[in-house]
Amino acid sequence: MNQFICNRCGKKHDITPTLWKCECGGVLDIVKDTPKISVAAWNHYPNSLWRYFETMPFAKNTKTWESITMGEGQSPLIVLDPLEPNTYVKVDYMMPTLSFKDRGAAVLMTKAKELRVSKVIADSSGNAGTAIAAYAARCNIACEIYLSDETSPKKIAQIRAHGATIKEIHGTREDIAIAAQKAVDEEKVFYASHVYNPYFYEGTKTYAYEIYEQLKGVPDSLIIPVGNGTLLLGAYYGFKELFENRLIEKMPKLIAIQAANCAPLVNAYEIGDAIAEPVTNIGTLAEGIAIAAPARSKQILEAVRETNGLFIDIKEEEILSARAMLANKGFYVEVTTAANYAGYLKYKKEPEEKIIIPFCGAGIKSK
Repeated sequence: MNQFICNRCGKKHDITPTLWKCECGGVLDIVKDTPKISVAAWNHYPNSLWRYFETMPFAKNTKTWESITMGEGQSPLIVLDPLEPNTYVKVDYMMPTLSFKDRGAAVLMTKAKELRVSKVIADSSGNAGTAIAAYAARCNIACEIYLSDETSPKKIAQIRAHGATIKEIHGTREDIAIAAQKAVDEEKVFYASHVYNPYFYEGTKTYAYEIYEQLKGVPDSLIIPVGNGTLLLGAYYGFKELFENRLIEKMPKLIAIQAANCAPLVNAYEIGDAIAEPVTNIGTLAEGIAIAAPARSKQILEAVRETNGLFIDIKEEEILSARAMLANKGFYVEVTTAANYAGYLKYKKEPEEKIIIPFCGAGIKSK
């Protein structure tokens, strides 16, 4: 039986449908050993992120995921431009709800179904809410999503289409999270949080496994947009598991991209702090990473520093320019993904450096 452990005080907790953080306020991780990876076992599973089921902390005989999966994962890895043969893009918006958040949502909602929950609440800037709503519908679980009243109308329409109840909140991203958490505690329901529930990272870590298979190895660097850090931490955990199983000989450098108008992690990195102090979001088009107070900032900063990575901040005009450049290459991406590409353009790469950039969300989701 798996347990959670507090990342701050180290207290262990049994996993229950209503537990989402420690009494001390710390975030929770899963108590587990590094999984023993059997590459041969992967082919016993469908060609989706569930190829890696045996690395996830589920009972080995469980089949719950089989009725929930929509084929998420195994997104294409392609060379972006023939003139830059060592730069790859992983088209992670080729997922059921058109964003990488399906990786985490599929796994998290599988856990929710195993816990026999009847209702979930989540807060989101849009994509995670859509993913949770879609997979909750697959699970026949009632779903309530808390969003900003300024969220892209296309994302709101997508969430509503899956039958979720939408609560539009006027205020900051942090105000929205607080409202959702208050409702979770009052109603004593499952908090399907892509930030707080560590099962979400068991889904996003499959990003690393897929790259390992597609590249037949490991890249030198990963460039990842970071708000709450769900993809960056997932990639870090996935490559760490591969490294500890001696399937790769090094960890890729993690290069984290933030919008300059909301960059608490950049600030903490530059002054050497272990935890990011909250900032005021003065407004950015990249709504997916507009997180002024990331709950897992300590883990994000540790992951970047441990891999000799760095943080880069991007101005608004650079984001718009990068989006147009990608469209000219045939890729219509969400604004947050464009911020990530702008980070790549700013990054001083070495000759022959093998780099992977995720395309996290489809352009039709943006305003």
